[in-house]
Amino acid sequence: MSNQEDLVLIVDGLNLFTRHYVAHPALSTNGSHIGGIVGFLYGVVNLVESYKPRKVVIAWEGGGSTRRRNIYKDYKSKRRPQKLNRYYEDDLPDSVENRNYQIAALINLLNFLPVLQIYVPDCEADDVIGYISKYAFRENRKLIVSSDKDFYQLLDKKTIIYSPTWKKLVTSKEVIEKFNISPENFCLAKAICGDPSDNIQGVSGVGFKTLAKRFPGFKSGKSLSTQEISDQCQTFIYEGSKIKAFSEILSSKKIIERNWKLIYLDTSNLSASQIQKINYLIDTFDISRNKIQMMRRLMKEGIQSFNVDRAFLAFSHIG
Repeated sequence: MSNQEDLVLIVDGLNLFTRHYVAHPALSTNGSHIGGIVGFLYGVVNLVESYKPRKVVIAWEGGGSTRRRNIYKDYKSKRRPQKLNRYYEDDLPDSVENRNYQIAALINLLNFLPVLQIYVPDCEADDVIGYISKYAFRENRKLIVSSDKDFYQLLDKKTIIYSPTWKKLVTSKEVIEKFNISPENFCLAKAICGDPSDNIQGVSGVGFKTLAKRFPGFKSGKSLSTQEISDQCQTFIYEGSKIKAFSEILSSKKIIERNWKLIYLDTSNLSASQIQKINYLIDTFDISRNKIQMMRRLMKEGIQSFNVDRAFLAFSHIG
């Protein structure tokens, strides 16, 4: 990425943490699992070293979206805490207790670095990231760090994604090549196909491949609407098409419209007070560094496998 002077690194906190939490084998001096902490810290340091952003923002989950649950009471109802996939001395640690400890310790450690952490009650990190990407930092270039495909809808000339899963940058080009669906239409595509990970029911028998094949317009940069897709389905059926996907989409219009409201990232799922808090946290953020305090905290947590000198050198240009 060139011209990094105005680049803002935006991290989906829980998404990046969970990736390292379930896989990183690091242990503290007292035998506690700390892979989520160490992996997250090094993950951010690596990104800062590679892309040299002027700002780093980490968005944390705020207990889920009240507005989304009001739209659909079963939204994310099947989510369960991640379990560790590694064993330590034949014992599996209490994953919920250990996870909560690691997140709390990580947030405290990040306070010693020039990183803005945003937490808004009753609000998803997705909505925070969507808002700051579209509005608070709309004039900046953004690099969003997450494996969540919901963020594909935010891709544009000033916004790209780093996928920890793919371990590479994701642009509009990659999304179109992989799915034959443009970022402008990715939200509508997910609204039609559904998202099992969030317990969002889609149209029966319709996946991304079917959608891209039957509706080539999804690949274009022109944003399609639910009504346009419904009209196309009606036309195909009127002309005698027996393809089941058309009738299924047509009969599921209300479900698709509901799903759109759940998946679309803008201000619709944020209250005025939540937006006010996000803006306040951004406007009042005071950049600070405290290397000694971070070293003391790491020592207190029994973390010896993190290079503090490297971290502070990586963040030295942020100010």
